[in-house]
Amino acid sequence: MKHLTIIIVWLTIFAAPCAFADAVDIYWIDVEGGASTLVVTAGGESVLMDAGWAGFEDRDAKRIELVLKQAGVTTIDYFITSHFHRDHVGGIATLSRQVEIREFLDHGDSVDKESERGAGLWKEYLATVDGRRRTVKPGDTVALTGAELIIVAAHSRALARPLAGSELNPLCDSYEAHPADEGENGKSVGYVLEVDGFRFLNLGDLSWNFQHTLACPVNMLGKIDLFQVTHHGVRDDVLPQQMWSVEPRVAVLNNGPRKGGGAPAVETVLASPGLEDMWQLHWTMENDAEHNADKRLTANLTETEDCEGHWLHAQVHDDGSFTITNGRNGFEKSYRRE
Repeated sequence: MKHLTIIIVWLTIFAAPCAFADAVDIYWIDVEGGASTLVVTAGGESVLMDAGWAGFEDRDAKRIELVLKQAGVTTIDYFITSHFHRDHVGGIATLSRQVEIREFLDHGDSVDKESERGAGLWKEYLATVDGRRRTVKPGDTVALTGAELIIVAAHSRALARPLAGSELNPLCDSYEAHPADEGENGKSVGYVLEVDGFRFLNLGDLSWNFQHTLACPVNMLGKIDLFQVTHHGVRDDVLPQQMWSVEPRVAVLNNGPRKGGGAPAVETVLASPGLEDMWQLHWTMENDAEHNADKRLTANLTETEDCEGHWLHAQVHDDGSFTITNGRNGFEKSYRRE
């Protein structure tokens, strides 16, 4: 009996944690209303989408570097440029001087490369990538050990074939188009990350009409566990037909104190069927409490000038469940696999 007790204690202490090993880690890094999202696999492979702004005494590159160190990342395997706007790719030149980046993925040439605003950004990007650039298209995959990253949108094109679990979308009849977007937002790279039955969706700043191509008449993406709110939740840019059809359990708003988190967009997010929680990087100063996440689920509560740049972190376990932690206060909440 004594030996049986010892075995049970050993299994409790040492065996149980193995059932909850991390399959992947996702970090949302505060770049003050830009965007930067890091994925790290159990094998240590890393994918960073976007690098925030240039300037501000290299604020965003420094914040990214701190999170990389916390995640144990010394080399970025893949950098995904969602699109060529200053809040997404402005910080890449500085970041590339601080950490090795092995390969750059993008949607193709910037459509703003001849404009006064976009020309300098484009030239700097080309100088930074220096032969390590690859253009991706919908349906392409990024090979990761134990996980798969599927490109679902790029350069205003969407998947030609639906992913597993796709189905006709009953919400499509209520769709109303927005004015045509021929700029960089509509060119955004978007991806689905799949690992151990868990699915994460990040569509960058993909604009309204192009979200529609992923949603109607068929929801091309199937169901999603964790959803990064599209285009920072700017204004009303979250398409209900797209978000509601994938039925995320949790949404993360990668916003700034005065950029993103528009009240109409937040209302769309909170009305999503089956949504358990919305987390956000910043308290939206222009919104009331009903149009913000609970403060326990909000990483930063101040204006940019006083902001310490706290992160949000999702640990995805090998049983498909996941836990999100607020870097500001240590608050965490777990979500079981359904």
